[in-house]
Amino acid sequence: MSDLQLSIAQHYHERTKYDPKTIANKTHEPDWNHPPAPFKEYKLGTAFDLKPYLTSKFEGKDDTNLDWQRLSRLLFCSYGLTVRMLTQNGDPIYLRASPSAGGLYPAEVYLISRGTPLLPAGLYHYQPQAHALLRFWDDEVWSALQSACFWHPSLDHTQLAIATTAIFFRSAWRYQDRAYRRIFLDTGHLLGNIELACAISDYRPHLIGGFVDTALNKLLYLDSTQEGSIAVVALADLLDIQQNLPLAPTALPSSTRTSYPSLADGELLAYLHASTHIEVVNESASIQDLLKQEIVASTAQPLEDKYNFPFCLKVSMATAEINWGENLIGLENTILKRRSTRAYSGANLALDELKALLDFTYQPQHYIDQGLDPTPDYFDLNLIETFIAVSGVDGLEEGCYYYAPRAQELRQIRFKNFRRELHRLCLGQNLGRDAGAVLFHTADLQQAVMQYGDRVYRYLHMDAGHLGQRLNLAAIHLGLGVSGIAGFYDDEVNEVLGIPTDEAVLYITTLGRPRK
Repeated sequence: MSDLQLSIAQHYHERTKYDPKTIANKTHEPDWNHPPAPFKEYKLGTAFDLKPYLTSKFEGKDDTNLDWQRLSRLLFCSYGLTVRMLTQNGDPIYLRASPSAGGLYPAEVYLISRGTPLLPAGLYHYQPQAHALLRFWDDEVWSALQSACFWHPSLDHTQLAIATTAIFFRSAWRYQDRAYRRIFLDTGHLLGNIELACAISDYRPHLIGGFVDTALNKLLYLDSTQEGSIAVVALADLLDIQQNLPLAPTALPSSTRTSYPSLADGELLAYLHASTHIEVVNESASIQDLLKQEIVASTAQPLEDKYNFPFCLKVSMATAEINWGENLIGLENTILKRRSTRAYSGANLALDELKALLDFTYQPQHYIDQGLDPTPDYFDLNLIETFIAVSGVDGLEEGCYYYAPRAQELRQIRFKNFRRELHRLCLGQNLGRDAGAVLFHTADLQQAVMQYGDRVYRYLHMDAGHLGQRLNLAAIHLGLGVSGIAGFYDDEVNEVLGIPTDEAVLYITTLGRPRK
């Protein structure tokens, strides 16, 4: 396919690929004297301190303190500061409950209230540095939110919603144009945390990815040249049965742009983001209207597993579920202690450990008895495929496998130990070489664009990050090491591992035994 036929999302993906011959031109040394500000601050507003509700225990369904505790736990487990460290120069580094490439944390979290006994109607910004909510606007804003989200039914009876945004420079400062990938992987991690933190605190999150970008940016008072709206999550209160709403479409398509100007390096990120906006259809357009007009993409039942290679080795991955403990206390503790592993020992994983990791990540229906959502919202998991390079798993032959989630089995596609190649593919990082297993999330980008337009590039990376976060938490809970990698030689991954060439590699997650 010639470059002129590529959509802007495909063009961006091709332009930001890492290749051994050109990677020196696509990476740079950040200006360490002028790093991006790690926190967003407001000069005016009313603060609601959430810290007292993290340690205190409250009982009673109607106790206002209990409601504060639930909200405090939700936000802290989603994006709270969990560690403060100092660099060699004495500068502070803050780590959060959700992982981020390079520790740059481009995401911002806002809470929108329709008006509750807890929170008056208005806009709130979550300030992780103080674990507080800052009410910076007190107008009635819910109807404007509904309009921006095409009157999504999840907003009909809910009273609270989270909006996540991204401050682009925080990641672009280090990763330049390729930062767009990392921003949405980071947001996927955050959405994974929000999903699980909601279960811990008795909310049900309803994900909304289709909204009018300019309207939502305006609603949140964003400088759209610096910060953009990424996702909306309606929060249904599970203690109020009237708010337990049916599922509704999470993803809407944007246009597909195949004609665009010649863009210099450094201009791709902003142009792509603007190109993935959804424009206003009309002032009162609703999801129902879009469905009638067949503008919205298909919401059919999941497809069959995509690859079923003839005569390949097939290994069942069915297993018992991970036990997260009473009231999901094990899950909460895992979220708060999660860290990316810096080095692996090279020792093998057990097959049962790999089975448990995949079970928690891809079989959420197994965890309904523990209080977790059996059908968590994604944008479209039908578009995401998973391949696993096995270098050291007891009881499993070395090689590359396709994971078939519906059949719950691994299907071998290549027979080889890939440790040396994985070291190279992951840009010389020892994590790839020393891991027991390396997971690759991929997608057929051309087919995905045909279904959702250029906006699908957001959806794909957020879904890959969401899956990656579940892998992170399951690995940490089992005492394993885990680390995500977003920098790799794109085309060589497909060539070396035998992954079909039409599968664009989105994300890599390494799994192994941490070095002590």
